[in-house]
Amino acid sequence: MGFNRPSKIQEAALPMMLADPPQNLIAQSQSGTGKTAAFVLAMLSRVNPNKKFPQCLCLSPTFELALQTGRIVERMGKFCVNVRVTYAVRGNRLPRGTVIEEQIVIGTPGTMLDWCFKLKILDVKKIKVFVLDEADVMIDTQSFSDQSVRIQRNLSPDCQMLLFSATFEDPVLRFAQLIVPDPNIIKLRREELTLNNIRQYYFECENKEDKYKALCNIYGSITVGQGIIFCQTRRNAKWLCCSLSKDGHQVALLSGELTVEQRADVIQRFRDGKHKVLVTTNVCARGIDVQQVTIVVNFSLPTTLTGEAAFETYLHRIGRTGRFGKKGLAFNMVERHNLPLLLSIQEHFSTFIMRLDPEDMDALEKIED
Repeated sequence: MGFNRPSKIQEAALPMMLADPPQNLIAQSQSGTGKTAAFVLAMLSRVNPNKKFPQCLCLSPTFELALQTGRIVERMGKFCVNVRVTYAVRGNRLPRGTVIEEQIVIGTPGTMLDWCFKLKILDVKKIKVFVLDEADVMIDTQSFSDQSVRIQRNLSPDCQMLLFSATFEDPVLRFAQLIVPDPNIIKLRREELTLNNIRQYYFECENKEDKYKALCNIYGSITVGQGIIFCQTRRNAKWLCCSLSKDGHQVALLSGELTVEQRADVIQRFRDGKHKVLVTTNVCARGIDVQQVTIVVNFSLPTTLTGEAAFETYLHRIGRTGRFGKKGLAFNMVERHNLPLLLSIQEHFSTFIMRLDPEDMDALEKIED
């Protein structure tokens, strides 16, 4: 699996998750620190391979994240005889009366809810471990929250509950504590959230053409393994993808209007290195783990519906690089009127984001030193 020693979150969480009797856990960990491997190990440790029915459920907010978690289950599960995984995701339609023999079910809330209560092909009373991954999104998004809570409330009292996320705002944490009885809690201080192994920079730009020129200068000055570029709108993402493609970059577009199958294909091709640049909207901000990503570019800073800086989204975006302690670079393209957003991000995380001149190629080249 590539682990030489446990990360901080693995070291802190595994003794609690593997304890007997089982203990409930609400845990916060930075992106790329191995939290998924930790809760997968906990699930595998509770499975009885001789019993051919679902014993562990894991909910993820997106199809992509569910598949990625499932791949880790499959890799780690190779060392567990007769343990199998299936996916409760859109597109995997099972007829009523289907008998599920896989012990671990990974899925998204809506489909998992159908399997449990509409089709009745999954008995939640037999579940030993219930995992909520990216729990802050699940709880903070009304539909996900309602679906997740309905599943959780039908679990047996002795089911182990594990909630993991890279971010926990205080209202979300309070809600999590309401639905998880007697939890152990691992929570980071805010200043620990900024991913010190990722160097953060910004360019002051006038418009999207200005931003594109700065982006081209980045690619002309530093060695990029693979990069992810985040746009705030689908229109800008399409425009940027076309522009990069015309200039000879191996680029792919990932946005919400793609079908589940198309999104899975785009991510797999990017993971396989067939595309060097992935242009995306927020659909890819959480949990997508591609080790070769060395830079992240915010073509637009993430904002909330009220126009304020979206701190958690920013953290998740830049966390796509610097996975598991490796070094990474994050570049922000900022219009002058959005500089207050950048300042608020710096203040929120008690971090420094260095300004760069997009025309100064020498300064850009020195970033790699």
